[in-house]
Amino acid sequence: MSPRAALSAAGERAPPPASRAAPRVGVRHGEPVSGVRVLAEEAAIAFTYDFTSQAVMMATPRDLEDFAVGFSLSEGLIGDAEEIESLEIAVQPLGVDLRIGLSAARREAFVARRRHMAGPAGCGLCGVESLAEARRALPRVAAEPRFTAAQVAEALATLAPAQVLNAETRAVHAAGFWRPGLGLVALREDVGRHNALDKLIGALARAGERGRPAIGEGLLMLTSRVSIELVQKAAMIGAPVLVAVSAPSALAVEAADQANITLAAIARADGFEVFTHPHRLAL
Repeated sequence: MSPRAALSAAGERAPPPASRAAPRVGVRHGEPVSGVRVLAEEAAIAFTYDFTSQAVMMATPRDLEDFAVGFSLSEGLIGDAEEIESLEIAVQPLGVDLRIGLSAARREAFVARRRHMAGPAGCGLCGVESLAEARRALPRVAAEPRFTAAQVAEALATLAPAQVLNAETRAVHAAGFWRPGLGLVALREDVGRHNALDKLIGALARAGERGRPAIGEGLLMLTSRVSIELVQKAAMIGAPVLVAVSAPSALAVEAADQANITLAAIARADGFEVFTHPHRLAL
């Protein structure tokens, strides 16, 4: 996919930076210390499909092409990146509008299942129209790779050095994809953990990594807790193994079991805990 990307209708305004320095007064040992701190930026990002508003998310204004493609895939709005015919990044005074043009066939499907979402950063199910949609049936992941505990540790060790924005701000999540023999294929960061995963999905799709068996041969890694929405997104792209540094929710474990995803969490340098389908990990 090679969607068209324009900074604005007139090409005069670039997206906001991903971070900015802010003055602050610190207190150390009871004494005030003046200085600055680098803060992660948030911006309103709107998703517009063929002139129809679909969602507004608060997100880090970086890797917006990846965000547009990944959100579209993980939400089932498209089945393949090639179904996006055009992509324009239109910077507005109040935020950024991702204007996505769909293929004719996908446009008809989009109109048939359109839903509205609007919410703060990290809100993965905001605006769904029914309880059933929040607990929708997930596709079962078919890929059956095998990884050793040493490979999981090796993959996790690649995360921190690649988290450039988090090193500056200590305020963003990351999602990464690791494959044996290739190492860390891609990593994306965002103030919202769902946004970080969507950006990663988009980056992989745009690089040709979404097709089977590429996703089925690697580890999907998260620096956040695991909620059901993240498992749903992983299932939509066929990721067989999900590794997170924090704990999952009970519903996320249930969803991972349903989708045939191996869910490992509370992952540290010295080990991790496996909650579902441990057969993919040679323990």
